[in-house]
Amino acid sequence: MRRLTAPLLGALLLLPAFGPAVAGTPRDTIVVAKQIDQFISLDPAEAFEPGVGEVTQNLYDQLVGYRSAIDPTIVGDLAESWSVADDGLTWRFTLKPGQAFASGNPVTAQDAAWSLQRAVRLDKSPAFILTQFGFTADNAADRIRAVDDRTLEIRIDHAVAPTFFLNTLTAGVASVVDAKSVQANEAKGDLGNGWLKGHSAGSGPYALQRWVPNERVVLEGNPHWQHTGPKTPHLVFLHVPEPASQRLLLEKGDVDYARDLTRDQILALKGVPGVALQGEAGDGLLYLGLNQGNPNLAKPEVREALKWLVDYHGIEASLLSGTWTTRQSVLPTGYLGAVDDAPYRLDVDRAKALLARAGLGDGFAVTIDVRNVAPFADIAQALQASFAKAGVKLEILPGDGKQTITKYRARQHDITIGTWVPDYRDPHSNADAFAFDQDVNDADAPKTLAWRNRWEDAGWNQTVTEALREPDTARRAALYGQLQRAVQAEGPFVLLFQQTLVAAHRDTVSGLVLQPKASYAAVAKAD
Repeated sequence: MRRLTAPLLGALLLLPAFGPAVAGTPRDTIVVAKQIDQFISLDPAEAFEPGVGEVTQNLYDQLVGYRSAIDPTIVGDLAESWSVADDGLTWRFTLKPGQAFASGNPVTAQDAAWSLQRAVRLDKSPAFILTQFGFTADNAADRIRAVDDRTLEIRIDHAVAPTFFLNTLTAGVASVVDAKSVQANEAKGDLGNGWLKGHSAGSGPYALQRWVPNERVVLEGNPHWQHTGPKTPHLVFLHVPEPASQRLLLEKGDVDYARDLTRDQILALKGVPGVALQGEAGDGLLYLGLNQGNPNLAKPEVREALKWLVDYHGIEASLLSGTWTTRQSVLPTGYLGAVDDAPYRLDVDRAKALLARAGLGDGFAVTIDVRNVAPFADIAQALQASFAKAGVKLEILPGDGKQTITKYRARQHDITIGTWVPDYRDPHSNADAFAFDQDVNDADAPKTLAWRNRWEDAGWNQTVTEALREPDTARRAALYGQLQRAVQAEGPFVLLFQQTLVAAHRDTVSGLVLQPKASYAAVAKAD
C-alpha cells in the first residue's frame, strides 16, 4: 500500500490545529480544514456523530447505495444484484466478483454477514437501524448468513416496503468490514471495537493511516478499491475549530477545502481570487432538545413558549445566511411527506402568557449545552438574549463536541443544541429518531432522539410503525405529514434550521461529492 513520504507526513503531523505551516499543499494530497472535535470513534458500527461520516464514508463500502444526490434510485455498491422472497422477509444479495479490502483480502459474503452481525452484537448507538428488523445478539448469526462466498441471505422479522429496507443498508452501520483483519485485533471479546475506533478495515477509496483526536485524521489511497482511483492518493482532515482560521488557511492556500465556514466567512470569500464555493442542499437539521426529566421543560406550555422565543429569521439572516435555512419540520425538504409549515416566530407576549399558564410567570432558570464552535455558540447567545425577554434565564454550558454529545447521550442535559442528519434517505429515519420511544425508562432501549429527551408517546409510536409498513405511497406520505405536525406542536424539540452544505475550496481542486455520500475519491488538482 502506498504510504505518505516521510517529509510530507512530518510536515502534516507538525501542522498546528490553528494556523498554517506551509504555503500550498502537496500535489498528491488533499487537505481539509474541518471541525472534528466531536469524533468519538471511526468504527462504522459505532461512529454516529455529526460530521464523522465525511471520514468514514471514504473508508467503507456498503452493499447498496444511491445513484446520485438528486436520484434516490438504489444501485449496487458491493452487491451486484438482490431479490426478496414473496413473503417480503427473506432477502438475497449477490456480491460483485473480484473486490478487495485495503488489506488485500477479498470481499466475501462471509465478511458482509459478520459485519452486520457484529453491528447488532456491539449494539452501539446506530445499531437500531438494523435491530428494528428483529435482529438480536442471539439470532443474528442465524438470520444474517453467507450461503457461499458471493451470496448473502438476510431474514427480517416483518415485511416492510422494499425500498425502506434497502435504504437502511446504505447507512454507515451497514458498512462491510474486513472480518479477518478485525478479528485478528479483538481484545476481551470486543469484536475489534477498541482497535477499529482508530484503525480502518474497509474496501472504500481510502484507508486510515492515523487519527489524532482533536488534531487530524490522515487517510491514504486504497490501491484495491473497486473503482479507479482515488485520483489524489492522500487525504488529510485538520481540526480547525474557528471558521475565521479555516478561511485564512484557505485564502493562503494552506488547505484545499474549508468545511465549516459561517455566513460571514462565506460572504467574505465571494470573489476572492483563487477561491471557489460549492453548495448543495443538505439533509441536516438543527434543533433544540428539551429534556423532559427537567420538570419545567416537561410542561407543554413551557415547550410551546420556547418555540415562540426564538428569532428564527433574525438568526438565519445575521448568523447563518447561506449555510442554514429556517425549517420547523422533522423531515428535510424534498423527503416523502415533508411538511413545509413554519408556524413559529419570535412572539414574546405569547410566550409570557404561556409561561404564566404554566405557573412560571416570573420565568425560570435552565442550562443549555453547546459545542464551543461557530455557529452553535453564536446561536446560543442569540437564544440567551431572546429567552431573557420572557424571564427565562439561559445559562450557556460550552464544551467540545465529544463532551456535549456524551452528556446528551447520557440524558444529563437540560437543553442541548443538536444536529441530526438522516441515516438513510427515507422519512422513517427521522420519524424514528424524533418520535419513536417504546420505553423511556429502559437503559437498553434504542437511543433515539426521543429517548434522549425522555419522551414517549404511544400514539406517535403507532404512527411511526404504521407509516413504515404502509405500502401505498400517498397514504404513507399523509401519515408522515400528520406525525410532523404533532412533533412540531407538542414534542420535546424546538426545530430550527436545515443545513445547506458549503465547501469552500481552492479553484485548483474539483470533484468533491457532498451528497448523498461525501466522497473525495474524485477530487483532483489542476495541472
